[in-house]
Amino acid sequence: MNLKLDNETKQRVPEQRFLLHGVAWTQYETLRSTLDNIPGLRLTYLEGMLELFMPSEEHEEVKKLLARMLEWYALERGIRLYAFGSATYRKQATARGLEPDECYYVETKKEFPDIAIEIVLTSGLLDKLEVYRGLGVPEVWVWQAGSLAIYRLRGDRYEQMTQSEFLPELDLNLLVRCASMPDQHDAIVAFRDALRQR
Repeated sequence: MNLKLDNETKQRVPEQRFLLHGVAWTQYETLRSTLDNIPGLRLTYLEGMLELFMPSEEHEEVKKLLARMLEWYALERGIRLYAFGSATYRKQATARGLEPDECYYVETKKEFPDIAIEIVLTSGLLDKLEVYRGLGVPEVWVWQAGSLAIYRLRGDRYEQMTQSEFLPELDLNLLVRCASMPDQHDAIVAFRDALRQR
C-alpha cells in the first residue's frame, strides 16, 4: 500500500473540523489521551463543547514559518524564549483545554504560556480567545488573511494591541512582510538579514 501523497493531493486536503456537544470533562480527558497518537489532531474544549481539528498543510507551513522567525528574533536579541509547540493546556476549574498552534514562555516556564500563536485559515467552531481567557494566557497572536493581530489579556477580556508587551521591539510589519513571502527559506533569510541590519 502506498501512503505517500503527491504535492497536488496534499494541497487539496482541506482543514477538517467537527464539534461535539455535551462532552463531560472526564470524557474530554479520556479522548485527549486516547487520540494522542494521531499526528496533528487538535482538541479544543470549552464548557462541554469539544472541537476536533485536523490542520491542513498550509496551516502547518504558516505556523512553522512564524515560529522559526520568532525564535530567530529571540536568539538574535538574546531573549530567553522557550518554545513548547502544540503542548496540551487544560484547566478543569474553568472547563477549558486546547493545543495552541505554537506557544512560548518568556524568561521562565510557568503553568501556562506567555504567548500563544493561532493560525486561522478557516473559521473555528469554538471561540479560542474565550478558551485562552479561561486559561489566563496573557498574549494570543492570531494570523489571519495575511495579517497578524495581537490580543493582550486585560482583567477578564482581551484587547487588541499594536505591539507585543513581551517583545515590544519586534517589528511586526517586518514579520508580516516576510511571513507573506511565497518561499519559506527566502522568508527566513530576509527576516534574518533585516534583523542584522538594525
